[in-house]
Amino acid sequence: MANFSKPTAPRFSVDVYQNEFLPEGGRDVSAIVTVTSTGGGTSGGHAGHAGAAGVVIMVDCSGSMDYPATKMRGAREATAAAVDTLRDGTHFALVAGTHVAKEVYPGNGGLAVADARTRAEAKEALRRLSAGGGTAIGTWLRLADRLLSSAELTIRHGILLTDGRNEHESPEELRAALDACAGRFTCDARGVGTDWEVKEVTGIASALLGTADIVADPAGLAADFTAMMEHAMGKGVADVALRLWTPVGVEILFVKQVAPAVEDLTGRRTEAGPRAGDYPTGSWGDESRDYHVSVRVPQAAVGQEMLAARVSLIAPDPAGGDPRPLSQGLVRAVWTDDLAMSTSINPQVAHYTGQAELADVIQQGLDARKSGDRDGATAKLGRAVQLAAASGNADTAKLLSKVVDVVDAATGTVRLKAKVAEADEMTLETRSTKTVRVKR
Repeated sequence: MANFSKPTAPRFSVDVYQNEFLPEGGRDVSAIVTVTSTGGGTSGGHAGHAGAAGVVIMVDCSGSMDYPATKMRGAREATAAAVDTLRDGTHFALVAGTHVAKEVYPGNGGLAVADARTRAEAKEALRRLSAGGGTAIGTWLRLADRLLSSAELTIRHGILLTDGRNEHESPEELRAALDACAGRFTCDARGVGTDWEVKEVTGIASALLGTADIVADPAGLAADFTAMMEHAMGKGVADVALRLWTPVGVEILFVKQVAPAVEDLTGRRTEAGPRAGDYPTGSWGDESRDYHVSVRVPQAAVGQEMLAARVSLIAPDPAGGDPRPLSQGLVRAVWTDDLAMSTSINPQVAHYTGQAELADVIQQGLDARKSGDRDGATAKLGRAVQLAAASGNADTAKLLSKVVDVVDAATGTVRLKAKVAEADEMTLETRSTKTVRVKR
């Protein structure tokens, strides 16, 4: 079975891409901050020493999971495949979700420790899962939080599968649960079939800094769950924050993750001392992500320069001391009367500005289509096709082509398709925030 090595703590680097030159009177400074962690992987350590990681898998067992029966069977098989992927020593539990949450393994209010015996027991418990009842996802998340809090863990992760709408609790109750769980564990969310609400599932993943996706065919669940678990097993450090320090007089316009997906972090700032704030990024293994930082600086005369912002990566101290800096980069502002220098747009900034617009116009176009505004939908989705083509985002372009007939991608000329498969529309909406990396 699974016999992976424990991840070692990754090393972080920060690279800043920007055009620091501003014209006289210019105030807005943008930068793309690329954060790369290396050496996390699973190359160091030994199997059986993964006690710092905990995973709770939440499986929808509501009545609709029996229609068709392949959904419940696919969910059991997928969860069994994920259990097989657990590294020895990982803490884990399985939760059956209906209008209430029930711990089906280990069933003692805590977590099991993965080895050959507990994996076999967990898979036996999965065979007894059956569908019946409603859907109240907030209760599933709160139980996962309690279980993950029952052991001393540094990596806390949830995997959530649902096939329907959250009909047995109010949106406010789900939001309260998400607020309670935010920052306590990360969670990947998956919708199976086409009867679930995209904004619900993507909202869960967004709030808990995980990924969201659609698995339209239950037969694809096992491969997806295995990949999710392998990704979770590769995490080496949790609760990493992007710390932004700005000088007096500098206003923060926004902080967004822009790769591998667009996620606005601006409203998630927590204060971290004088003129500094932390933005959560979740847990890291071997990976690279891009962030777009935009600030407004005071006016200055030609020839002057200033530090517009300092960007640091911060992680908790395992010994309980002050958070430790992992790496940092600087965002600068230099005023010039050279028109060519001050009007040049940095290619990374331009690329990700386009990717953020692409995510926005897809959502706006699909919303217009659902409301019957065909002209609005055509205009927005045409713009999306144009942006996807210009940026080389082939995956999104392919998804768009299932919703519109593309007449001319370069100009964004499209026609709405008369009939669109529900799974195709939901896939486009769910994956609309996924970006393509800029070519260096």
